[in-house]
Amino acid sequence: MLKEVIFTFLLTLKDVLPIIVLLFFFQYVVLKTPVRNLKRTIFGFLYVITGLALFLIGLEKALFPLGEVMATQLTAPDFISSGLDRIPDWTDYYWVYIFAAAIGLSTTIAEPSLIAVAIKAKEMSGGAIGTWGLRLAVALGVSLSIALGAFRIVTGTPLHYYMMTGYAVVIFQTFFAPKWLVPLAYDSGGVTTSTVTVPLVTALGLGLASTVPGRSVLIDGFGLIALASLFPMITVMGYAQLSELLQKMRNKKSEKEGNENGL
Repeated sequence: MLKEVIFTFLLTLKDVLPIIVLLFFFQYVVLKTPVRNLKRTIFGFLYVITGLALFLIGLEKALFPLGEVMATQLTAPDFISSGLDRIPDWTDYYWVYIFAAAIGLSTTIAEPSLIAVAIKAKEMSGGAIGTWGLRLAVALGVSLSIALGAFRIVTGTPLHYYMMTGYAVVIFQTFFAPKWLVPLAYDSGGVTTSTVTVPLVTALGLGLASTVPGRSVLIDGFGLIALASLFPMITVMGYAQLSELLQKMRNKKSEKEGNENGL
């Protein structure tokens, strides 16, 4: 285990090293400015590399196998067909949809990149965007997308139908959503496909495709991540549009009450 930790640490260092070299090159050669708090910066890089190495080991040893095992067990013929006197159809896989939605919600809430974006969004908006509000809106989108992706795998329907419909909704929402929120909504779709979400969701898709009869791992097993990056854009803009609508209703109610009191 110690050898594996050291090996993973060195691989992570190899991956992060070009970023470190690039940053220091621009700082010292292009900008010709010393790095402030150099000691603190070096310790920060060490923390990042160590954390990434330990996280990768945890994914390999726990999260990735667990997601694949859960998907295999939930789609096992003896589990799906238990108590049935007919051939199972898509309605009999309801536990798969529930598990997929729960995985999407929990992994997104724990996604480090989303936490960072939510914190910065709150700072830049002066508190207009709540950290938890944004995280929950994105998590809801991912939850719906993974559940829908599991349904797609079970039914065998083509992925591009879902993608074309989803992006049509995104384009329509873009015209009516608050302009200041559209870039943040688009970025929210990208930050979900990161270190926590991708391994578990990929394992779920591959596990489903390998156990559902008549499915191809290559054709049906992948594509969940594409849906996971699409639906958060819909839910974030929808959240903003709903909040804006409720605020207008409250303002109208206040104006009406004020007019009545004035009369």
